[in-house]
Amino acid sequence: MNYEIKKSRFIGYAARVNSEDEAKAFIAKITAQHPKARHIAFAYVLPNTAKTNDDGEPKGTAGLPIFNVITRRNLQNVVVVVVRYFGGVLLGKGGLIRAYGKAAGMALEEDLT
Repeated sequence: MNYEIKKSRFIGYAARVNSEDEAKAFIAKITAQHPKARHIAFAYVLPNTAKTNDDGEPKGTAGLPIFNVITRRNLQNVVVVVVRYFGGVLLGKGGLIRAYGKAAGMALEEDLT
């Protein structure tokens, strides 16, 4: 899934996972595929564990919106990674929250349906 806003490109990936190790391996795989990306944010939800990471974006503007998309859909055993290639235009906190949330939703639709 590929989404562009104000010259920044957001690429979302989602996968079903059964453990934190599987989630971390998926994140590492996506990170290796995008060595020139500015930010690689993620969230995963497992029965007894949840984690988010903003990867340098302002606090709560990347990992948390991804997490919120997962939990609003009542999903578990899911990891979502959103890669951002910065296009030179600042999006602001609200813009980042919307962009990461939209990319996460699109990834879940495309990769898990």
